Amino acid sequence: MSNESRQVTLRDERSGPDSRHLWAYVDDDGNLHIDGQDLGPGTAPVSTDGEYEWFKKISANDLPMLLTLLGAPLDANVLDVLERQWSGDRAGDLETLLRKSGIKVETHVWSG
Repeated sequence: MSNESRQVTLRDERSGPDSRHLWAYVDDDGNLHIDGQDLGPGTAPVSTDGEYEWFKKISANDLPMLLTLLGAPLDANVLDVLERQWSGDRAGDLETLLRKSGIKVETHVWSG
């Protein structure tokens, strides 16, 4: 069974015509993926069609460092930790933590 079959929702927010979504999963190579999608007129500064998506990947080799930064034991399941402690209102804190962490994050952005 593929690890990708388990996906956790870190953000699922709606505000009027705008929505913001963030998911995480671990691929078959053990890399953590964090994928986001914003929809609606609030994306106008970065998108002409009301859709903005981004995809982040953190190497399996960097997950121990990430778990330490998240305040979790090294043997913790990263998806469990993210779901319990870094979802909802804390999802934005996770994005800030990653930016400041020094962990190599491969990022791809798509906007219309």
